[in-house]
Amino acid sequence: MIYRNSEEEMTGGFETGILKWVEVEDELDHHRLHHDPVMSLDLNLAPIFQESQIHPVGSVDGLLCLWQLGKGKDNTYICNPITREYMILPRQQYYIERDSTSVYCFGVSSLTREYKVIRIFQKLIPPDFISTFQVILSQSEAEVYTLGTGQWRSLGHVPYWISTCSGPYLNGHAHWTLVGNDFPEKICAFDFDKETFELFPSPPYEAIEESFGGTLGVLKGCLCRCDTYDSNMTVWVMKEYGIKNSWHKELVIKYIIKPDFDMLGLEPNFLIEGFKDGTFLMANNESNLIVYCPRRKTVVDREVFGGYFNGLPYRPSFHRLHNFKNERVHVF
Repeated sequence: MIYRNSEEEMTGGFETGILKWVEVEDELDHHRLHHDPVMSLDLNLAPIFQESQIHPVGSVDGLLCLWQLGKGKDNTYICNPITREYMILPRQQYYIERDSTSVYCFGVSSLTREYKVIRIFQKLIPPDFISTFQVILSQSEAEVYTLGTGQWRSLGHVPYWISTCSGPYLNGHAHWTLVGNDFPEKICAFDFDKETFELFPSPPYEAIEESFGGTLGVLKGCLCRCDTYDSNMTVWVMKEYGIKNSWHKELVIKYIIKPDFDMLGLEPNFLIEGFKDGTFLMANNESNLIVYCPRRKTVVDREVFGGYFNGLPYRPSFHRLHNFKNERVHVF
C-alpha cells in the first residue's frame, strides 16, 4: 500500500512528501499495519520533485502513476517503488492553468497488454456568485499516453464533466464519477482497448444530489461507490461487472455508532481495502485512516503518519521500466 504524506509549509512553499509502503496483515478479527521505513521514498531528495505537490493517481502491476503540480509544473511520472526506477512522460498538449484541472487513470489494455495513461484536461468558467452557484465546463479534452511510444495522442473532446482527479482501473476500464444531472447514469468509463468513453451503469443512490461527495474504488475485485450524506456513509458494490441490477448496498455506517466521529458524514471517504471478515479500511480528507468492522459495529481512527496523506492499494512487482523502449529511466 502506498501513501503520500505532504504538508504545506508556513512559508507558502510545499514539502513534496514521502511515498511510504504499509503492509496490511489480514487475519480474522486482527488487522495490523506494518510500516517499513526502508521502503520509503523521500521525494524531497530528488531536485525534480521539489517545490511541488505529488498526487498518486493509479497503480497497476507494481507500477505507480504520479501527477506533479505546483509552481509551473504539471508533469506525469511512472515509477516502481521496488526497483527505485522512475520516468517522466513528455509534456502533454494541454497544460494546467487557472480555473482548470486534470483527470487521470493508469491502466493496461486487456488485448495488447500495453500500459496507458489517460488524462483529461478540464477548463471551467468561474461562476457568477451573485446570480448562480453553478460552474460551467467550457473545455474537456482527452489525451492518452502508451508507455514506450514517447508521445501523447489526442482523443479529442470528452462530453462529460468528471468530479475527481483520478479514477479506479478495473477490467480494462477507467471509472469516474460525473457531475450534473444531464445524463441517465452517474459514472463514466474509458475503455483502454477501444480508447473510447461511455456512460457506465451506476447504483440507485438515495439523495445523490445532496451527497457531500461520492468516490469510486475497487473492493475485493468489484467496483464500488462510497457516498456520504446526512452524517451517514453508504457503500455500494457492483457484484457483476457492467450489470446495473447487480449493484448491492453493502453497508450503511451511521455516525451514531461513534458520535464523536461525525466526520464520516461530513467528508468524502475513500475505500482502500476490504478484509476477509468484512472489515473496511478507508481514508478521508481529514487525514485519518479509518477501520470499520460491520460485525462489531466499531469505528477506529488510526493516525499512522500525522498530517495530510492519501493512499491507494499497491501490489509490488519487479517490473522494470527499462523494458519500455523510447523511455528515459532514472533511479531514486
